[in-house]
Amino acid sequence: MLKSLFNWKVLLNLVIAIGIFVGLIWLTFRWLEYHTNHGQEIPVPNVVNKSIHDAVKILDDTGLEYDVDSAKYDPKYRPFQVLQIYPAPGSRVKDGRTVRLRVNPRTWAQIAVPDVINKYSGLAFQRLDQVGLKIGDTIYEPSIQKDALLRILYKGNAVNPGARLPRFSVIDVVVGSGPMRNISIPNVVGLSVKEARVVIAKSMFEVGLVEHEDGSKDESDIIYYQDPGSGDVRDQGMQIDLWASKKTPAELRAKVEQLNSIYRMKVDTSLPPVRYEEVHNEPSYEAPIVPAPAPKKEIPKPEVPKTETPKTQTTTSKPVVSATEKPKTAVGNGNHTTGSTAKPAASTTTQQPAQKPKAKKVVVE
Repeated sequence: MLKSLFNWKVLLNLVIAIGIFVGLIWLTFRWLEYHTNHGQEIPVPNVVNKSIHDAVKILDDTGLEYDVDSAKYDPKYRPFQVLQIYPAPGSRVKDGRTVRLRVNPRTWAQIAVPDVINKYSGLAFQRLDQVGLKIGDTIYEPSIQKDALLRILYKGNAVNPGARLPRFSVIDVVVGSGPMRNISIPNVVGLSVKEARVVIAKSMFEVGLVEHEDGSKDESDIIYYQDPGSGDVRDQGMQIDLWASKKTPAELRAKVEQLNSIYRMKVDTSLPPVRYEEVHNEPSYEAPIVPAPAPKKEIPKPEVPKTETPKTQTTTSKPVVSATEKPKTAVGNGNHTTGSTAKPAASTTTQQPAQKPKAKKVVVE
């Protein structure tokens, strides 16, 4: 067996097989070098802060491919400005290599306008702020829908829900301020139903019942009666009922008189007008009770005693001098004198305070 291995024919075939294998490997590497441009590297140019148009032109000249990726809008940079490149500038890549460019978009990403029409203004403002829309002016317009958002305006034009606007766009909103009062009703008799609808809408009213004489719904029929009548005043949003026919109002005079008897109130002017007087009930206030001033106390004046005995209610008895009793003597100027009995003054019981009478001194010589 060993002799058969070292046979020259076997060795020749082995050498040929090894040569073919080595040749195939060499050819494979040569093909790879040719296909991958081995040894042919291109530096990545620095296109950061350049516009996308200038960056694409530079990459085309160097033989590099590019892929543009739009980033989130940043107002600090110019629109379509290159913010970043990968691989980094200065890196060496093969010819035909694709590089990725991160570019600032022209403006904010667009968003859909939410459906907030006829919604309460407070909730509508909150919803618009959540999606990234900024509210500019708030315009108030007369409407029966008070405090409801009626329209959205962008650059003066009405915007429907679902329209796409740039994020953080400034919009104006129209909000209802409530119905107007005492608006004069227009005269639509003689107009077609179609024309009457336009006139009524401009006057801020609504079309109510539309009754056609022949039962059809032809918008070209002529209005021959309306309720309320022209010249009356109503609040905004009230309905106006219409009666239409293909005939003229003059031909339907009897029908008009019949409707007047139903919808028009007749006022009897023969009766005297009723006068209404306003009565103002003013509150009555009782005068405060002022206490009467206390009577002043009069100081009694002293009366001069009279010689006559005043009449009194009580009787006083005169003192009786007995014969055996010695008369009292009064001493005057050192002489002994005999005195007669003095009559005491009677006390009076009057309203004035009683005064004690003074005793008279009698001197007998």
